[in-house]
Amino acid sequence: MTSVLILYMSRGGHTARIARRLRESIAAAGGQAETMDVIEAMREGVDWARYDVVAVGAPVLYGKYDRSVLEFVTRHRTQLEAKPNSFFNVSVVARVPEKSTVTGNRYMQKFLQLSPWQPRDLKVIAGKVDYPSWPWLDRFMIRLIMKMTNGPTDTSAVIDYTNWDDVRAYGEHLLALH
Repeated sequence: MTSVLILYMSRGGHTARIARRLRESIAAAGGQAETMDVIEAMREGVDWARYDVVAVGAPVLYGKYDRSVLEFVTRHRTQLEAKPNSFFNVSVVARVPEKSTVTGNRYMQKFLQLSPWQPRDLKVIAGKVDYPSWPWLDRFMIRLIMKMTNGPTDTSAVIDYTNWDDVRAYGEHLLALH
């Protein structure tokens, strides 16, 4: 049975939710999967031998990746490259069709420029606008960004742009990498 490790960084919980859905879709397709936060993985270590495939996922926050993600992939580049692997990013920008592709998503291109690890497989996933759960400064700044990019600006809005069927299919795809 193929075993997949899904490593992720999540700030507001949406990328963690995506990681859990990936784990569920892999199990439903007959594989095994575990999820682990990159901070936990750095502190506790990873038993790389237990996994056939490794996926790493990270949200884009204010146009950047959390430094923990780049630190993790830099530190564990050799282990990541030794197995079939994939990287997925999560961003609200991907709500726009032309920015939901690997080549059209500037944040994916930015990751590839910054990361010493060059994943074999890449996936862009649209994120979630959740104004009510964000601290006031995030709410203000993201609203400003949304206004400039013709996105939603109603600060009571919660809009999940994630295509959950596509997330399920990506989980099945991860199994096929082995």
